[in-house]
Amino acid sequence: AAASAPGSAAAPAPAGPLAMTIPTPQPAATSPGGGLLQSLFALVFVIALMLGAAWLMKRFGPRNFGGGNSNVKLVGALSVGARERILVVEVGEQWIVVGASPGRMNALATMPRQESSEPAATAALPTANFAEWFKQTIEKRNGK
Repeated sequence: AAASAPGSAAAPAPAGPLAMTIPTPQPAATSPGGGLLQSLFALVFVIALMLGAAWLMKRFGPRNFGGGNSNVKLVGALSVGARERILVVEVGEQWIVVGASPGRMNALATMPRQESSEPAATAALPTANFAEWFKQTIEKRNGK
């Protein structure tokens, strides 16, 4: 056995029947865009799942979970201002006309349930002019 001097390169081991070479793993040739593309697909998939869940909630949301046997139903709505609305709500066998504004709701009138197929907002108004109808409702409420 020859001893090597310090500072010189070591001689390779002789190849024999018991000599074994261990392959060293080579780094995989990956492109930097592969990870970015995979992340982009994952992001698109998650956004698609969120949009699908939102659509399902809108389509089959809490208003339809009761099986349609709810005692309170929104029959129609009419926007009368930027933030004010008139709603027709069905409660049992009665329709209630409700004025809704931010922070406040007032019952304006009640009427028996109607079976007509025309929109409830027009059926709820006794006259074509809202101002006249509103004036009549207030006068009726005050007993004039």
